[in-house]
Amino acid sequence: MATISASMVNDLRKRTGAGLMDCKNALKDADGNEEEAIAILKKKGIAKAAKKADREAAEGIVESYIHMGGKVGVMLELNCESDFVAKNDEFKALARDICMHIAAAAPIAVRREEVDPAILEAERKVAEGQAEGKPPAAIEKIVEGKINKYLSTVCLLEQPFVKNTDQTIGELLTASIQKIGENLQIRRFTRYAVGE
Repeated sequence: MATISASMVNDLRKRTGAGLMDCKNALKDADGNEEEAIAILKKKGIAKAAKKADREAAEGIVESYIHMGGKVGVMLELNCESDFVAKNDEFKALARDICMHIAAAAPIAVRREEVDPAILEAERKVAEGQAEGKPPAAIEKIVEGKINKYLSTVCLLEQPFVKNTDQTIGELLTASIQKIGENLQIRRFTRYAVGE
């Protein structure tokens, strides 16, 4: 059993933003292995966030962001459970970060089920054309793989966060739910670009 020092706990806390006791317990469970402790904390955080996901998020803010000298603009509705959190600086900063991400990454939907079926059908036809000449069983796998790849690049929650590409927007939201302690939801967004 590894000895868990205060500096180990502090280092893990700096890396994850989790509480001191959570960090200490995760390090104990991981026998001092920091990477394993991070995985444990992520699992616990996702479990906590999942419990909060059922709670109604009817409060929130509409945040706007104008980028590149007025060439791109974004409006976002980010919801939370209480008016208190909606006025919180951390919540507002999250909304602003997501707006900046949308301006840069140009997603077309928040989640997969919101993507227009006509767009998916067009992507499917392109993928089928690219897979032409392959065995029928392989074509289906290739097409599904290409559709999944496409969805991961155009759905906001699946896109790598532009300020930290190791984390998706969905993971950023889950981490924020854990930190803020309320269910948070990206309800909708609109992205405007001059000439589009």
